[in-house]
Amino acid sequence: MVAPKRLPRVYCVRHGPTEWQVFTGTTDLPLTEEGEKIVADSSGRLVGPNKIIDPQLFTKVLISPRQRAKRTFELLFKDNVPAFEIEENVREWTYGDYEGLWKHEVAEIRKQKGLPSGRGGWDIWVDGCEGGESPEEITARVDCVVRKVKDLHRAWVEDPNRKAEDKGGDVLIVTHGHFSRCFVARWLGLPLPHGSLFTVETGSVTIGQYYGGSLDYPILGGLNIGSV
Repeated sequence: MVAPKRLPRVYCVRHGPTEWQVFTGTTDLPLTEEGEKIVADSSGRLVGPNKIIDPQLFTKVLISPRQRAKRTFELLFKDNVPAFEIEENVREWTYGDYEGLWKHEVAEIRKQKGLPSGRGGWDIWVDGCEGGESPEEITARVDCVVRKVKDLHRAWVEDPNRKAEDKGGDVLIVTHGHFSRCFVARWLGLPLPHGSLFTVETGSVTIGQYYGGSLDYPILGGLNIGSV
């Protein structure tokens, strides 16, 4: 097996803006008109041969089932849409009873119920969501995706038919804000609450790659690329 000059990467794209600013998980909101414009405008800058996201290098594309993610994907690739899979595991954190609420509203509900509260009266990274996913549950889900991506990368690198000069094996994920932050933490092997240290803007790209030519050393290659 010959070592590739470039190891595969994973690109996480957060969908463009929607109408809600509250916690939005299962609610299937469309992009706003401005959100569609933002994503469409970023396509020319980010997507294409020898650009940040090169569709020719994809080995797999995974998209959240929510329409805001699917529409973001369509706008990014326009008339040159690569093959893709709708992947339930890259959906947003399931907020359960807290869907459609502001953080202060969740904190007040938890206070009235006498539930444990983290920073600011509610810390999703520690407390999780009533009727939704706990930190342990979303960790398990995100870890499944991380393993899938790393397995795809390794399969490409270890392909006996691959030439040293070949480039490829990349994975694209079109997903959501909290999921992206969870993915960054778990990609790096950090505990889930470390995801709170990162912010991922709407319509932006996050890159996971490797250090030192080894698949054993995942690193963060870029964060909030293309955000406006």
